[in-house]
Amino acid sequence: MSDTSFSNNENDKKESPMSSAEATNPGHHDTQHHEPPQTNRGVLTIVVLVILIAAVVLAVLGILKRKHNASELEKYTDTTAAPTVMLEQPVMAQTAREIVLPGNIQAYQLAPIYARTTGYVKSWSHDIGSHVRKGELLAVIETPELDQQLAQAKADLATAQTNAGLAKTTADRYKDLIGKNAVSQQDTDNAANSLAASNTQVAAAQANVQRIQELVGFERVTAPFDGVVTARNIEVGQLISASGSTTTAGAGTVSANREIFDISANNRLRVFINVPQVYSPDAKNGALAELTLPQYPGRKFEGKLVRSSDAVDPGTRTLLAEVDVDNKTGELLPGSFTEVHLHVSNAAPALIVPVSALILTPDGLRIATVDDTNHLRMVRVVPGRDLGTQVEILSGLKPGQAIVGNPSDSLTDGEAVRVVKPNAGKAPEAK
Repeated sequence: MSDTSFSNNENDKKESPMSSAEATNPGHHDTQHHEPPQTNRGVLTIVVLVILIAAVVLAVLGILKRKHNASELEKYTDTTAAPTVMLEQPVMAQTAREIVLPGNIQAYQLAPIYARTTGYVKSWSHDIGSHVRKGELLAVIETPELDQQLAQAKADLATAQTNAGLAKTTADRYKDLIGKNAVSQQDTDNAANSLAASNTQVAAAQANVQRIQELVGFERVTAPFDGVVTARNIEVGQLISASGSTTTAGAGTVSANREIFDISANNRLRVFINVPQVYSPDAKNGALAELTLPQYPGRKFEGKLVRSSDAVDPGTRTLLAEVDVDNKTGELLPGSFTEVHLHVSNAAPALIVPVSALILTPDGLRIATVDDTNHLRMVRVVPGRDLGTQVEILSGLKPGQAIVGNPSDSLTDGEAVRVVKPNAGKAPEAK
């Protein structure tokens, strides 16, 4: 017991100095085991929450901005993806009592003259611009070979006639002898057949002589009717090949398929015009027409519609008609361009549109229009007169209906388009 108490006392004594030190210096223990105060922890929590809220706000703003940009991009893409078109307004044509149609003046008669015999040009009598009468000599062709062929043909004819005479004498003798039973029936028949063959040879020889005489007659080239020489394609000494021959033309040779003269009758001229279908009832025989030409400004030449084809061309929807005009003064020249003013009884109203607005499709002409929803609509139209850069539209298009002035080939019916003004995209003018 005493030992135990002694040890406990010793332990108490050992511990008492530490307790006294702690008592004398109480701050030493606080420094070693002090915990953070509650106020610092709250500030840290607030800072973290603020940062999280700011991050969430920034993230939401970024998402909203990206969605807005995507929406704007989609709208821009949809807007610019549609092809752009510019609209034009057709012009209503002034009501007129006549229509003006283009035409080409032609000679009433035109004959290219070809050579019918082969030889050399001996002479020619008329040049271009010469007025000639029917049957008047134009040129002479020298044909020495043809002359020899004619002499040979005449000799063959004489030989055939001599043989035929001998055959006739023999046949007559056999007919007399057969009655006296001096010759056989076979010999008599042979003599008769020989006479018939000789007569056939005479006929063939005569036809050959006539053929060559006709060719010799073609040595003289004459005018087929009264008119004017408009072309001359021969010279003296030039080799002429007959039309239709197989002779190859060499140097200085007129080809077989080339005319040597052109003759045209210019006292009366004809003009062919294509009358639109809508005016075809006015294209009657006897209708009066007036011709204007650029070389005679302010002047008009009277003509008369003499005939028509009585059928509308399905390709152009026009009626072919002929207008004849008197040209005794010779002022009008064949081949000239003219405008024919044809009077009409009922003038049809028409819209004038540019030619570039027309779209050619397998089933006819169409024009592109735009509806209220900015979608393309192709309307079928019936054209009238072609005015060069403009064309008349007789039906299919309503007055005041805007059209696409220059549509591209890629546009299709029902396609969405974007309408722009003609001056869109231009820089503003300086003031």
